[in-house]
Amino acid sequence: MTVKVRFFARFRELFGTDIVTDVQNGTSFIDLIKRIAGKNTEGYAAIFDENGSFREFVVLMQNGRRIDCADAATTPVADGDEIAVFPPVAGG
Repeated sequence: MTVKVRFFARFRELFGTDIVTDVQNGTSFIDLIKRIAGKNTEGYAAIFDENGSFREFVVLMQNGRRIDCADAATTPVADGDEIAVFPPVAGG
């Protein structure tokens, strides 16, 4: 299975964007992001807390639909999914 992961704003600076990767059937949302984030210590710390949970401000989307961070461990990814990971957004 192949999925595309897109990071935005600060996360894009740390990981790049439009990462196309192969995943095994049954891979959860959190496992996918941990695998990618694990390649960059600073990036991993920006997304995950010391317990390995998503930081409360991280915004997750799967195919344009918001995924609650609490559901990320039980939400599987599927072939062709587009995953988006956003840091907190500020503006004015």
